[in-house]
Amino acid sequence: MSKTCYYEILSVSKTASEGEIKKAYRKMAMKYHPDRNPDDAEAENKFKEAAEAYEVLSDSQKRATYDQFGHAGLEGGHGGGGFGGGGGFGDAFGDIFGDIFGGGGFGGQRGPQPGQDLQYELEVSLEDAVAGTTVDIRIPTKDICDSCEGTGAEPGSDVETCPTCHGAGQVRMQQGFFAVNRACPSCHGSGKLIKTPCKKCRGEGYTHDNKTLSVKIPAGVDTGDRIRLQGEGEAGEPGAPRGDLYVRIRVKKHAIFERDGNTLYCELPIGFATAALGGSIDVPTLGGKASLKIPAGTQSGQRFKLSGKGVKSVRTSHIGDMIVLVNIETPVKLTARQKELLQEFDESLQGKHHKQHSPQAHSFFDSVKSFFTGDDEDTKSSKKDKDEPWN
Repeated sequence: MSKTCYYEILSVSKTASEGEIKKAYRKMAMKYHPDRNPDDAEAENKFKEAAEAYEVLSDSQKRATYDQFGHAGLEGGHGGGGFGGGGGFGDAFGDIFGDIFGGGGFGGQRGPQPGQDLQYELEVSLEDAVAGTTVDIRIPTKDICDSCEGTGAEPGSDVETCPTCHGAGQVRMQQGFFAVNRACPSCHGSGKLIKTPCKKCRGEGYTHDNKTLSVKIPAGVDTGDRIRLQGEGEAGEPGAPRGDLYVRIRVKKHAIFERDGNTLYCELPIGFATAALGGSIDVPTLGGKASLKIPAGTQSGQRFKLSGKGVKSVRTSHIGDMIVLVNIETPVKLTARQKELLQEFDESLQGKHHKQHSPQAHSFFDSVKSFFTGDDEDTKSSKKDKDEPWN
């Protein structure tokens, strides 16, 4: 069975430079690596093909032999074959595994790992979110043990270098013609063996406790915003920095106001007398009371804007507005006299002045009447179309 052309395997031209060949190989190796494609025989075969192609094309002598004689030249002794010579294959794997696993390659020692970042959910009131405040929070901590200074060994006792990985914390696992680095099974990646564990941290090298932090909440924060406290996360390995703490804000639901960005909304119930006659009423805002002028003839659902009574942006100096939604409330549990007065009032609005007093109701019922009598414009148009046949 004939073998696939090495250039075709890497999807490069025969005039491709060393850099182009290496780039193509790195791309395929990361895509088809067995660790990324477990139990995928096809991906493993593609990975092996790419490695074989690169081993040849990255070596100038082997490439020249392959260009002249093809696969037969490599198998017939013209230029050597297999994976025995050259450093291109191993070097490339070092680069590839650095890209895939974040460094290490073959045989490289792992440096001190920084601490993990933490996240804390903080619920605040709308008032505190808008005005800003300072809040104390209590969080669990993981710190380097001050007794053993992170070694995990009882002070005065010896810490041995792991004989399996020789202190690297990783071992090279051979899988066919390629190899990968794994955490050492003997020391679990620490690179050391502890015979007498520290009594305070029980050999972990870290202690666990709780601490209180003071968090400054800037004015204008909203649900989903995060505040970063640098270096307040978990402790890293000895010699590495701590992680960060991210405080995620969640604003509580308010009894009066709703917030949308920098705009506040408030639904305001008013009596129908105020709506009809107009007047000034006090409206609640987050900064105190504000006077709102209600014009005569106000209808339910109308909106009024109070400029600058919203939320100040956390990122700019812009202050949003407050929108007041008027809801005209119908009185309930009326006395007999109140009902009598309302009846007299309603009767006084009827007659020739009905359209003037209740323009919306008059317009609506006129439309209803026209709809049922067929006098509305749409009905007339439809009737006209039926009366005038197509030419």
